[in-house]
Amino acid sequence: MMRIPYPMHVALQSIWREKWINLLTIFAVAASLLMVTLMYFALFNLDRFAGKLPERFSIAAYLKDGITPQETDELIARVKKQEYVAEVKFISREQALADLKKAIADIGSVLDGMQENPLSSSLEIRLKQEYVSASSVKKIAAGLKSLPGVDSIYEGEKIAETIAHVKHSVMVAGIALFSILSFGVVFVIYSSVKNLFYRKRDDIEILKLLGATAWFIRGPFLMEGGVIGLFGGVFGLLGAYACFFLLTTQLSAELPILRLLEFPHAIVVALPLIGLAFGIFGAIVAIGRIRFS
Repeated sequence: MMRIPYPMHVALQSIWREKWINLLTIFAVAASLLMVTLMYFALFNLDRFAGKLPERFSIAAYLKDGITPQETDELIARVKKQEYVAEVKFISREQALADLKKAIADIGSVLDGMQENPLSSSLEIRLKQEYVSASSVKKIAAGLKSLPGVDSIYEGEKIAETIAHVKHSVMVAGIALFSILSFGVVFVIYSSVKNLFYRKRDDIEILKLLGATAWFIRGPFLMEGGVIGLFGGVFGLLGAYACFFLLTTQLSAELPILRLLEFPHAIVVALPLIGLAFGIFGAIVAIGRIRFS
């Protein structure tokens, strides 16, 4: 039968004896890690949606009236050669009108009486992912507008700009939140381990008289901090799964877009390890300045 090392045995015994205080500490750590995880969850899905933006995002280049089929073919060939282009689709005036009638089917009859088609032929230009940003889109639109046969451009740069702005805001908020909550997690574990240390002063004095080394005495406290952090990470992970389940099953009935959310599976391993690291670091800070001689 495998024997549990002495530091781990003492740590587990101490955690069990002070189980209610340690349980509250674990829940405090779990709540902090859960908030950080939810921020990362939002950033992960926002980045995933932004990564798929080129599949839906395109620039519309409206062509001049009277452009010949040959000139249109030459323009399409020229646009396709550009490094930022993923795909080019030609939309004739007739197709544009048909698409418009389909889009406004409820009131599409108002277009039936028109003598002329007011719409223009256009090129739908889908960009490569690395070029979908506010600055790139604006520069590309200016270049396309200068091409012969192009009358006007609709670049939708506000869409790219909004996505970039939201991503930046969430990232900054996430870093700030992680920094604040990391300090809070370390402080909670620091307080728990330090209080435990002072409650065991008599036991520590006996160990010192028996010749125990400083690290032999410190070992159980480090392991206790690590175990508290590890369980905090596990409970935080369970909380994150519960939130994900609630969003994608319960709330998605009201907001169908929530069904597109994905769970970042990397945190399944990362979150408990982060909790473990915080726990050990908090314990090191708690006992690092205490003299053992």
